[in-house]
Amino acid sequence: MLTLNLNPKTLSLSPIIHKTFVNPRKHSISHQFSIFKSPVHCKSTKITERGILFDTGDTFFRHESATGRDLGVLSAALYKQSKGQLRVLDAMCGCGIRSLRYLIESKADFVLSNDANESHRRVILENLSQVERFQGDEKRWVVTHWEANRVLIDCYLQRDYFDYIDIDSFGSDSSFFLRAAFSCLKLDGLVYVTSTDGYSSGGHRPFHSLAAYGAYVRPMPYANELGLRILIGGAVREASVLGYRVTPLFSYYSYHGPVFRVLLRMNRGKLPDNRAYGFICYCKRCGNSQAVSWGELGQIRCPCSNTKGAASLVVSGPLWTGPLHSAAYITEMLNLAEQWGWVGNDAETHLEKLLKRMLEESDPRLPFGYIKLDEVASRAQTNTPSIRTIMNTLHKEGYAASRSHIASNAIKTDCPMAGCIRIAKELDGC
Repeated sequence: MLTLNLNPKTLSLSPIIHKTFVNPRKHSISHQFSIFKSPVHCKSTKITERGILFDTGDTFFRHESATGRDLGVLSAALYKQSKGQLRVLDAMCGCGIRSLRYLIESKADFVLSNDANESHRRVILENLSQVERFQGDEKRWVVTHWEANRVLIDCYLQRDYFDYIDIDSFGSDSSFFLRAAFSCLKLDGLVYVTSTDGYSSGGHRPFHSLAAYGAYVRPMPYANELGLRILIGGAVREASVLGYRVTPLFSYYSYHGPVFRVLLRMNRGKLPDNRAYGFICYCKRCGNSQAVSWGELGQIRCPCSNTKGAASLVVSGPLWTGPLHSAAYITEMLNLAEQWGWVGNDAETHLEKLLKRMLEESDPRLPFGYIKLDEVASRAQTNTPSIRTIMNTLHKEGYAASRSHIASNAIKTDCPMAGCIRIAKELDGC
């Protein structure tokens, strides 16, 4: 039997909110929510994003997260165009800007906008009221104030399934909501998950990452990519328990926070028997990285040493070692963004640069991780080569290479560290 423990201090809700959740498509409880007058008065802060005016009140809001919201809106709109319908659950809506943008820009048929903090109610209602609540007899949106896991589980219990679920949580809390989110998601639906736990991705809290994502993470040079990979890996594990398979359509890192956001598509079937979910090994001595499968545990060695389990080897996992993005999906996002006038102008926008860089990173020949050019220069004892120069050289030698959207002075390549060191020396005239 499914049970749920709620923390009253987290909820602090009014008596009307403690009633059992009912399906907004079948009942009129949303009307009760809409006329409820919160006694808490919020300050007013008006902001415009993509031409949409909204109020942030005293909610937690970051201007810098606009790009993440753009990516979410584009992906939701693509789903609507493909499937002909779009029901969105915004589990932690804050001031409601994401919900509002899903309604206006993605053309969502229905949005359940939830935030556990009841004091945000006035500002959420004010923002969403820009969209008519009803379209004929059908509701376009509903506002609730429950802890996220409760609303997800209640939707599952009532078989009220959604096409798109947005979980914009703090720290590593998203791992707590994943199983419930997959349970109330339609097959072939999308989950947009978040982590802001930079300490775990940096290998500074290995037991915390083990508890949250099932991955023991050690310090590695590409820590911020590991943040995306442990988030995907945790989702893969939770979905597999339920008999589902999830694949990332795009993975986005932003330094503010930091913020790790991943869009996942869910279907039936467990993870295939391949190397996409395993371990990553880094050699501190030579800088080489390699993927390690479950069957290779206990046999790990680096080409620079004949000794198994050398002290220079650092292993993290299990986590996602497969592609971070789908090239076909990123291309669709770019095309839609161009139709909307978000990209393709004379001056290349941040969103356009990001999507094009993600497309470059989608080359199937590219392995996990990235190589920082400062590390290459340090090992080669040369000046740091320019990204353009070293990438051109790598391409001429037949290697795959791209910039990384995660680190500005780093490249992704299938050339081993030893090869990069050799090229750096040649470019420096050594």
